[in-house]
Amino acid sequence: MGITPWLGNSFHDWEFTPWLGNSFHDWGLTPGTGICSLAEVSPPVWGSHPWLGSHPSGRDATRAFATGDFTASGLVDDVSALSPQELLSIQGWLSFYNDNYEPVGKLVGRFYDENGAPTEALREAEAAIEEALKSQAESEQRKQQFPPCNSEWSSAKGTRFWCSTQSGGVSRAWAGVPRKLHRPGSRGSHCVCVRSTGPPWGHPPSSQHSDRGDLDNPHLQEYEGCPALAEQCVLPG
Repeated sequence: MGITPWLGNSFHDWEFTPWLGNSFHDWGLTPGTGICSLAEVSPPVWGSHPWLGSHPSGRDATRAFATGDFTASGLVDDVSALSPQELLSIQGWLSFYNDNYEPVGKLVGRFYDENGAPTEALREAEAAIEEALKSQAESEQRKQQFPPCNSEWSSAKGTRFWCSTQSGGVSRAWAGVPRKLHRPGSRGSHCVCVRSTGPPWGHPPSSQHSDRGDLDNPHLQEYEGCPALAEQCVLPG
């Protein structure tokens, strides 16, 4: 079965009548969602849901699956102003539907033209999602290199930072030592655990190095008053 563009609400003209009425329950789809022409997965049916209300599922509500706004004003297809994290939420839904359902049609509108060809809006959305995925991967890599410290505060002792082989939710063979990490282009700093032995991040073990791990990274700063190689640091106040 080919992918056929669906024009407006004219799904009654389709030959694919198994998707009409209540038979869409056989596909395991949530009534009335109308999700995502981006994924080409929305069969043309009508439905209702206690928190979605009644609306044609042929309506592209892509944005709502990122914002959680399923009111009439939120059930729209414009994703141009979404944050990278919201775009990743959409990507998660796309992956879910692509993994579990066969595409059945393309909704003519913002993302596809009358011939089922991608529009510039779709290309822009896909590029933005790719950029968000790239940023997410880079963030995860930074977290592997510099896992966040454990921390606690009390009025009596002040703030304590410490590192362990599980701190920051990153399981690893080394604990590291606390350091301030300053990110280029961002204000402030936060505590991360830094490997203090072996080669710097990204260098093979066989390479020549000073056996200081990432301690010499220019974006790191020691906490004043804390021993340089201690696995914990207590700051008064």
